[in-house]
Amino acid sequence: MTVTWSPGETLERFLDSLAKATTRPVQVVLADNESTDGAPERAAAARPNVRFVPTGGNLGYGGGANRGVAALPPEIEWVVVANPDIEWGPDSIDTLLEAAARWPRGGAFGPLIREPDGKVYPSARLLPSLGRGIGHATLGRVWPGNPWTRAYRQSDTEVTERTAGWLSGSCLLLRRSAFDAVHGFDERYFMYFEDVDLGDRIGRAGWQNVYVPTSGVTHIGGHATSRRAADMLAAHHRSAYQYLADRHRGPRWVPVLAAIKAALAVRLKLETRRS
Repeated sequence: MTVTWSPGETLERFLDSLAKATTRPVQVVLADNESTDGAPERAAAARPNVRFVPTGGNLGYGGGANRGVAALPPEIEWVVVANPDIEWGPDSIDTLLEAAARWPRGGAFGPLIREPDGKVYPSARLLPSLGRGIGHATLGRVWPGNPWTRAYRQSDTEVTERTAGWLSGSCLLLRRSAFDAVHGFDERYFMYFEDVDLGDRIGRAGWQNVYVPTSGVTHIGGHATSRRAADMLAAHHRSAYQYLADRHRGPRWVPVLAAIKAALAVRLKLETRRS
């Protein structure tokens, strides 16, 4: 299933490339967050295996995904949650399912994700600790190779099948029982960090997040979000703070969280000026 919000022409590439991703029959749910471009409705009308499911509002990525998964029959054991701007690689879904058979405690599986220029996106990362969070938030833009950012992104980790702290929510194969056990995405995260939070809770519940680089997809880039880059930056930083604040409660963390909020505000100002 995918969450749509005026996805434009990228949705057609998403749906067209599915044919090469798996030999299995596929039913696609479009959980729609009040699109205005008509693309999801047209896709559902033209394709018998595509179902249009309005969410009733713009619920954000996690909220939309939860509605989409809930619309699936209860007997569905495996669910792919992916952005509508993903282009599927050959056998990418089947390869994820084959990996799932090797990891009986795997709750989430993620492919290798490439950007349109072919560069590999760091989609399997460590969970952000306070130290890594402060270092990455403060220096990630001005010094991309700093040790905190490299550790967080696992930049020096061999590209091999392995567990990770979390996997990019732009493309996930989810074991339905694991997803349901942690009550899906936390809808307080409107955009960004909903995947980090999900990966953390999956791990805490005794499941594993598994990176499967033999499966490959391309992340074309969001048609909808590209129109509101400044809003998306602000949403990212709010969610980053929310994630850390959720996990560090009590008076002793107040000054640390205040420093993180200040660092994120400075980073947002710098990024907004450059964009």
